[in-house]
Amino acid sequence: MIDISTDGHVHTKYCGHAVGEMEEYVVAALEKGLKRLIFLEHFEAGINYFELTWLTPDKFAQYWREGEELKKKYEGRIELGLGVEVGFNPLCIDETRDFLSSYAWDRVGLSCHFFYHQGRHVNMLSRKKANLTEFSRIGISHMLEVYLNNLLEAVGQIPVDVICHLDAALRHHDQVRFEQKHLELIETILQEAKEQQIALEVNTSGFPLRGEPFPSLSILKMAQKQELTFVAGSDAHRPQDVGRYFDRLPELLNLK
Repeated sequence: MIDISTDGHVHTKYCGHAVGEMEEYVVAALEKGLKRLIFLEHFEAGINYFELTWLTPDKFAQYWREGEELKKKYEGRIELGLGVEVGFNPLCIDETRDFLSSYAWDRVGLSCHFFYHQGRHVNMLSRKKANLTEFSRIGISHMLEVYLNNLLEAVGQIPVDVICHLDAALRHHDQVRFEQKHLELIETILQEAKEQQIALEVNTSGFPLRGEPFPSLSILKMAQKQELTFVAGSDAHRPQDVGRYFDRLPELLNLK
């Protein structure tokens, strides 16, 4: 059902909100007995936010150079991949496509972190109190609907390999509920992903937050009916989180 020898989603200090050198993540993967590790660093376009939580062009160039050096250094011990987690902005589709064409990525992951509101963006995956308050002010149901519609548009517009942490939007807000209209959108996203041969990430960062991955078991069952491919990702922002909870996935994904 899923390859737990590969961690397909880790970050490093380059993104500005993770810690650790790239090589520290490689060493952690080796210690966990992994056979493959894919870095998936953040790209955003046209985002008006008070802090930088993604890589600049210069940082992407550094990331790429260092990654290529590590591939050579660890050849024969572990397979390393250089990827990108694309945050979708419907106003910057051409810019995003142009950026993706500038590197030969080993994996392109799709996400949507930011919600546009009154001339600026709000980080939907933030735990900061100011953002949580803004979520309530805007309206949880409305934000989730826009988020899912953006993902649906992105699947048809951006060349990606995997959808990341599908139901993680607003994950730190205590009033998040996926209503029927949201579930119908998720079903459509999964159908489109199947059509486009896009995999679905089982993101284990959900375990410490809610006892199950992103997306939830109910959504994973929906994806299983669509016969989507599942890929494992820790979403590690610290070297010690590489491959976290992967041992739970084979039994967990025996959903039928």
